[in-house]
Amino acid sequence: MQFEEIRQKAYAANMQLPQLGLVLFTFGNASEADRKEGVFAIKPSGVAYEDLTPEKMVVVDFDGRTVSGTLNPSSDTQTHAVLYKHWKEIGGIVHTHSTYATSWAQAQKEIPIFGTTHADYNIANIPCALPMDDEMIKGNYEIQTGFQIIDHFKEHQLDHNEVEMILVGNHAPFTWGKNAHKAIHNSAVLEQVAKMAYLTLQINPQAPRLKQALMDKHYQRKHGPDSYYGQS
Repeated sequence: MQFEEIRQKAYAANMQLPQLGLVLFTFGNASEADRKEGVFAIKPSGVAYEDLTPEKMVVVDFDGRTVSGTLNPSSDTQTHAVLYKHWKEIGGIVHTHSTYATSWAQAQKEIPIFGTTHADYNIANIPCALPMDDEMIKGNYEIQTGFQIIDHFKEHQLDHNEVEMILVGNHAPFTWGKNAHKAIHNSAVLEQVAKMAYLTLQINPQAPRLKQALMDKHYQRKHGPDSYYGQS
């Protein structure tokens, strides 16, 4: 099978989405890139997860053109293509409509950093891009969604290698990472953090942001030059 490795990895990532409770029906997709070949494998559009196989993954280039596969790729393929083309370090992308993260996106609110669980992954609020303007919507919507994400990171001086997730206003979350497995991990973390932030505000609407010393400690012990979390 051509592009067997990325097809297998994309399939495995997509199958994790329903297992982790991150999608309902066909609400979501995951992709895995092969940087040397300049392509990525992504879920076919509208195909139920229980009907997926590695062979059904569609391989497209970084301009979103189908290279291998007989099915139509995900309707979000062009968004993935834009992100891969402009953010050359990433190797996996996930898009879901998970309940809590999507609720924050629909409310057009970034997720505040309230606790150390959040700080284990980000030392910033999880960003929320403003809803797309009408002219962008009238154009190539999926391509514009990719630039909506990129432009938000540029405008707010965020590093996509450090903050590997975003909420798209009135839409839903996107996550990414060095591969699809990491992007799936980030999607699950995002959903959990979104849920905890929502519950925090129900308990105390004036809950303070996590103090800087705890932010730095929890992030650095996992990701800093002297990190000591896990096994060496």
